[in-house]
Amino acid sequence: MSDHDTRQRRQGVAITAAAFFIWGLFPLYWHLLNAVPSMLIIAHRIIWSTLLVVGWLLLSSRLDWLRRIAAQPGALRMLGLSGLSIGFNWGLYIWAVNAGHVIESSLGYYINPLVSVLLGVVILKERLRPTQWLAVGCAGLGVAWLTWSAGTVPWIALGLALSFGLYGLLRKIVAVDAVAGLGVESLYLFLPALGFALWSEHGHGGGFLQGWTLRDDLLLVCGGVVTAVPLIAFASGVRRIPLSLVGILQYITPTMQLMFGVWFFHERFDAARVAGFIAIWIGLLLFLGESLWRSRRATPAP
Repeated sequence: MSDHDTRQRRQGVAITAAAFFIWGLFPLYWHLLNAVPSMLIIAHRIIWSTLLVVGWLLLSSRLDWLRRIAAQPGALRMLGLSGLSIGFNWGLYIWAVNAGHVIESSLGYYINPLVSVLLGVVILKERLRPTQWLAVGCAGLGVAWLTWSAGTVPWIALGLALSFGLYGLLRKIVAVDAVAGLGVESLYLFLPALGFALWSEHGHGGGFLQGWTLRDDLLLVCGGVVTAVPLIAFASGVRRIPLSLVGILQYITPTMQLMFGVWFFHERFDAARVAGFIAIWIGLLLFLGESLWRSRRATPAP
């Protein structure tokens, strides 16, 4: 590996890890907005991130990004579906954090890679190796144990994992630039979000620039920045490092969320929950270990 490649790899690791670190801080950020209804938080998140991302795209390439995507058959329709999927994911996550379900939210992002694998099997007809089936089975046992011990299905975790897994599947099918794709997805969500925000300001729970504190208003506007910046960093970083390494780094986010849930939000994390998480972690270790072993075997010797 040349010095240039080494620098690129190190930069890629740093940038990608920074993106996952920022995402890991999200429970603290959205908790600061607990005085604002969750639906309005997601509406403002969509509005300000759309203005930021689309504005940047227009300044950097005018409408070329939109023309390139429109020229691909079915791309606009698929991005509309992926926009709905990520919008649902954002809304469920923000509601879960402010409703006191940070630990269950972290569970959703732990099992998301395995859900993505199952979607690949069902939708793309991909085939799993025996170790991968064992990893999925361990995760399934963990979820089943959490369901039995709590007496209820962890629907928040499953909703987050399924919606983000579906988002990843759709973005895999339609091959477009990450930032340009986010711009199109945001445009689909922008008018409904703006309409809801304006309706809320007319006596239906809104308080932007008039009812909430200045801190809340600034946090809502900056929500667009904290949405767009880590995604752009992620899109830049993953081009420079192997996907197997991305797979390891992505667990920075749910691990931080779990720690915040236990130590900052003081949510219940008893022995029953620990046992369920351990089964899921074993599945993840099997999955990651097998992937790393395969990638090393496939890498030619220098």
